[in-house]
Amino acid sequence: MTGAGEDWLRDGLDVAGADFGLWVSGVDYVAGWRGAREAADRLNRALLGAGFELSQVRAVASTDEDGRGLVRVAAWPDAVDRLAELLEALADGGGGAA
Repeated sequence: MTGAGEDWLRDGLDVAGADFGLWVSGVDYVAGWRGAREAADRLNRALLGAGFELSQVRAVASTDEDGRGLVRVAAWPDAVDRLAELLEALADGGGGAA
């Protein structure tokens, strides 16, 4: 049974024009991801050392469409505010924790 038509299969997505982020043959995504993973691990250790919980803010390794490593920060807004305060204090020469 398909209901009123086949549109229910798409669930509101424009499948024909969608970019599903498929990998491109010949692009070394793994090398970029490895570099990003090392940087993300370092940032996560620093976040833990500064008193953050990784359930609230964490660095996540990824790559872009060209295989370059990316580190994304995934966080709750209040954790980002706290991180911003800490970085602003460092930039102002305070060096103290927020």
